[in-house]
Amino acid sequence: MRLPQQRYECLFGRRVVSCYAERASSVYEIFARAVAARGDAEALVCEGQRLSYRDLSSLVDQLAVGLSGLNVKRGDRVAIWVGNRPEFIMILGALLKLGAIAVPLSTRLQTPEVTFILDQCSANVLIYEASLTTRLPDMQETPELIHRIEVGTIGDVKLGISFSNLFGDLGPCTIANQCKEEDTAMILYTSGTTGRPKGAMLTHVNIVHTLINYQQMMELSTDDRSVLAVPASHVTGMLALIMTAWQAQSALVMMPEFKARDFLNLIEKERITHTIIVPAMYNLCLLQPDFEQYDLSSWRVGGFGGAPMPAATIAEFARKVPGLGLRNVYGSTETSSPVTMMPASQTALRPDSVGLVLPGVQILVMDPKGIEVGLGEAGELWIAGPMVIPGYWENPQATEDSFVAGYWRSGDIGSIDAEGFVRVFDRVKDMINRGGYKIYSLEVENVLCHHSAISECAVVGKYCEVLGERVMAHIKLRPGQAVTAEALRIYCLERLADYKVPESFIFSDSPLPRNANGKLLKRTLRDQTDPINP
Repeated sequence: MRLPQQRYECLFGRRVVSCYAERASSVYEIFARAVAARGDAEALVCEGQRLSYRDLSSLVDQLAVGLSGLNVKRGDRVAIWVGNRPEFIMILGALLKLGAIAVPLSTRLQTPEVTFILDQCSANVLIYEASLTTRLPDMQETPELIHRIEVGTIGDVKLGISFSNLFGDLGPCTIANQCKEEDTAMILYTSGTTGRPKGAMLTHVNIVHTLINYQQMMELSTDDRSVLAVPASHVTGMLALIMTAWQAQSALVMMPEFKARDFLNLIEKERITHTIIVPAMYNLCLLQPDFEQYDLSSWRVGGFGGAPMPAATIAEFARKVPGLGLRNVYGSTETSSPVTMMPASQTALRPDSVGLVLPGVQILVMDPKGIEVGLGEAGELWIAGPMVIPGYWENPQATEDSFVAGYWRSGDIGSIDAEGFVRVFDRVKDMINRGGYKIYSLEVENVLCHHSAISECAVVGKYCEVLGERVMAHIKLRPGQAVTAEALRIYCLERLADYKVPESFIFSDSPLPRNANGKLLKRTLRDQTDPINP
């Protein structure tokens, strides 16, 4: 495989990194190239709806005109609170063309979470799914939000504009691509050390390098067919699947919701060749009693990340789907996703590794004093490259804390061996991986501690064979107070996305264990796995 030529460039006025010399100047240009080269080819499939690249481009143009009529312009923040449906991709394409900044939101977020994000990024437009109407923030709490656009209704809506009303007759589209490569293309919110989400600013140049790496390292071509079974609003859904399909000028098949049987049916029916899902999803597929009855011979590339893949799962797929090459992919929102990838031939041989460093990426393994450690030694992974974001939206302190001389301090403890294989051992932060969803324990603790009956609490990950980890809360009640586990679940569900809500509670009569400095001993708490639910 011959990789495109690279050269050193100065990005963001202060970083010298190795970049692909020939690249698109914006994400929208990648989409436009696919339309020009493959207009009649299938671009998007979702529940019977099939759109060619030309069809999709026409809808994107119409929507860009409609949004422009609402005065949406370059640099404006537009929140997308829409699930896995074709409208998500239309909206994304239109915002990229206008140079506006997309702010994708998980449909599992609750009102307080959405309110915070809209306020923090000063979004002036929210495009939301009709089913989420009851969770809309109060208009008084989002004063900069000018327009609310509802997807899934026809005609007028009570709280704003119907999405369908933005489309109309369109002649030649006169709106030119407004994007510059160092402009922010999207803001993705990720949990921070305070428990409050931080808005990672992914620029066009960040994303373009990621898309080239995905296409090149996974050897994707126009003949491939990818399935989007993870949330479109996640960095994996948008970059690894939606936009990588544009880069490869190939087809994307969208699933509104992952269900193992439907997923396997779709691979067989649509002749899917390329997937990126979390290990829990692969495990759920293998649990289907009729797994071996499906024709999965088209399935060629199977990316995974977010959690380790059990060796037994790797071995079973090798036996049952011999044409599938499983590849571990390691990255984060701050790195626009992948910084390492495991060659498929090495996955079974090195199940404890996340692979080799990708082109353009630099990874240092540093001790707490900021000094590089030796080969094979453990330390914090510091990551640099053209795919590393410039910082967090309107959060200079978090940017200063997390970025040093162009390197992002990942908070992950890992090592690099003499052959260049990277390993990740643990997280400096108390992050819980539930089926690939990253949950910051402090965010959940902050919610629980506001309950009037709770004196103190600690949230940890509880091992799970299917999901990797489940959320477990340790609770110490105030004297004379009583509350049930079910009541606490409901309390959390009203304030947090459902996947963040603890699934088990351990109630303690004694203070939670702490060290001499008063820090909670979470390792001790993780060993207490028998929930007591009064």
